This record gives sequence, structure tokens and C-alpha cells, in this order.
Amino acid sequence: MGGGSTIVMDAVRAADPDRYLCALYAPADKRDALLALYAFNAEIASVRDRIHEPLPGEVRLQWWRDVIMAEGGAETGHPTADALRATMTASHLPKAAFDNMLEARIFDLYDDPMPSRTDLEGYCGETAAALIQLAAMVLDAAAAPHFAELAGRAGCAQAITGLLLLLPLHRRRGQCYVPADILAAAGTTPEEFVKGDGGAGAERAVAAMIALAREHLNAFEKGVPALPASLRPAFLPLALTRAYLDKMDKAGPSPLPDTGTLSTLRRHWLLLRHAMRGWTPI
Repeated sequence: MGGGSTIVMDAVRAADPDRYLCALYAPADKRDALLALYAFNAEIASVRDRIHEPLPGEVRLQWWRDVIMAEGGAETGHPTADALRATMTASHLPKAAFDNMLEARIFDLYDDPMPSRTDLEGYCGETAAALIQLAAMVLDAAAAPHFAELAGRAGCAQAITGLLLLLPLHRRRGQCYVPADILAAAGTTPEEFVKGDGGAGAERAVAAMIALAREHLNAFEKGVPALPASLRPAFLPLALTRAYLDKMDKAGPSPLPDTGTLSTLRRHWLLLRHAMRGWTPI
């Protein structure tokens, strides 16, 4: 493994340990490509954490757009960028998917509330679902197109669960990913929710978000028996989603559940089981 590959691997292990573990279950000759995708995703998902003003954040996202759209094989000197470009070329990945992902990430830089459930699902589709589909293309380019809809369901389930886990952080930053129409139906507003003044309405909104994640997860699990083993590593992060949602439910009705993370042993067991057997019942 070259120095650049080691840097990329270490970046994913630090920033996204769940996807890092999932990549280890991929065939050895596919792991570097998956890690390049996951390192890129971690980079653009954390722009706000590293660059606290929106406009410089947009400049950083534009830098990634320029890297992806550039023709030729000249290296950038950025290990993740160079690994990503090599992966895109080797696996013939569509530049448009990365462009859409970067466009969606602009939302993260601002404090505008998520307008609607449709907008939330669109955001999930361009981010988490697109990442799953790109990983599937790396693993098995012939089979991947047949499971784009399944990737959409999987991405929504995974991303909404992730947003729920990050609720305390988003509240501190003044962000609201819970759609305004869900908040209105629950009897509160984005402003109240972010400030912690939503009361029972905020609890109902969180419950609705958990239910929405479960809706997509149930649809994914209904279709996943048809998934070929070659694509399984791309969808493997979903092995943890139900466990995260169950933990949230057990945490009680708090609008900002302090669910923490799954234990290392639990995560390893779930990933191993699903990597070996898919989503068949125990």
C-alpha cells in the first residue's frame, strides 16, 4: 500500500469508522477505490466543521468541483483528490453524480431550515444514496444499475438516521434538518426546534423522523434479498441502521436523543453477520 493510500485509509478510519469497517469486507482489489469515495465524502461532509463561514466553505466545495471536472491525469498533491480521480477513471464513474453531491452539500454551510420532506429525501438521494450507488458501480458495474432504486431507499434510511444522531450538534450550530412541514404537522417551528423550545411538538417531530427513516429502511429490507453478493459491501453500512434507530427509541422521547454510538463489539458483529449472510433472518 502506497503512502497516499495509507493517508486516505487513515482519514476514513478517523472520520467515518462505520464505512471504514464496511470497506474491509470488500474484495482486496476494490478497497482502495471504496476508501477514496468514503474519504471524499468525509471531506465534503465536514467542510462546515473546518471552515466556519459559508462563502469560504463554498470556495472549498468549488475546489473539489474543479478537481473532479478537470481533464487529464495531473496530480493535485492532495491524496484524497488524487485517489478519487484515479477511482473515477478506473471505474468510469459519472462526474455528474459528484457534481450533484457537491451542490447538495452547499446546504450544510448555511442555517436555512430544510423546507420539506421532499427536499430532505432529495438531499439524502444526492449524498448518502449517491455514495452507495457509486460504491456499487466500483464493485460490480454490470449489476449496479439494477439496484439504483434500492440505493435510494438505503441512502434515505442511512442519512436520516445519521441526521438524528447529529441532532445535538446541529442544534448547537443553529441548523435544522428536520423538514419544516414535519415540524408544522407536529406543532412546532424550525426556530423553536433549534432553540429547544418545541416541547411536545419537538418530540413528535423527532418521532416522525424516526418513522420516516424506518419507512425507507423497511422498503430497503424488502428489496435487499435480490441484492447480489458482489454489491453487498456497498450497502453494508445499512447493517447498523436498525440498531441505531432501536437505540434512539429506547432513549425516550427527548427531541435531542443522546444515543451515543453502538459498542464496538455490536458493530463488528452486525457487519460480520450481514457481510456473510446478507439480510437473511437470524
